Amino acid sequence: MIRVLVADDEPLIVAGIGAVLGAADDIEVAAVAADGREAVEQVVLHRVDVAVLDIGMPRMDGLTALTELRRRAPNVRALMLTAFGDAPNVRDALDGGAAGFVLKNCAPDELVRAVRAVHAGEAFLSPAVTRMVLGMLGPERSGRRRGAARRLAALSDRESQVASLVAEGLSNAEIGARLHMSETTIKTYMSRIMTKLGCANRVQVALLVRDAEALP
Repeated sequence: MIRVLVADDEPLIVAGIGAVLGAADDIEVAAVAADGREAVEQVVLHRVDVAVLDIGMPRMDGLTALTELRRRAPNVRALMLTAFGDAPNVRDALDGGAAGFVLKNCAPDELVRAVRAVHAGEAFLSPAVTRMVLGMLGPERSGRRRGAARRLAALSDRESQVASLVAEGLSNAEIGARLHMSETTIKTYMSRIMTKLGCANRVQVALLVRDAEALP
């Protein structure tokens, strides 16, 4: 069973998400929270696998809670949830180590797929969020782009191939099929890539590649 925490300051939202996730035969809502501080404590107390965190919460918002979870429960996967989906919050959440990002108006089956994906170590961005992420590469980010290119230069040719395919949104199995390698080999490459780049997950790898590819 995938043990999930749901954190949102609106009780109706918590109840709705809980009902959707609880209906899946492989997901258990192990804890709920009304703010970021409580979310962090509940994750640690209940040994949660995936934390579904609202961005805007009182006492401690979702982004701050994400930072705390990275420190206190680094193995927990965070799936960020928002009603707004504004670009700065998306980028901050992904840079902070979130494994996925969905909007509150997503379909129930998308939320279930998102929880399963991040628990399996994959990234999950809803289509609307993906469009926002790809639209963040404006001229003002030229310094960020150059930094991304410098970091990616540390990768071998094969590692660069794998990283580029991650940026295309391919799963480990799909990358393996494309490069005629086993999924296990691709997982090994991903581990090396994330270590070399200092990335917490494949989403951050994908964003680095996207930044570098946007160089004029």
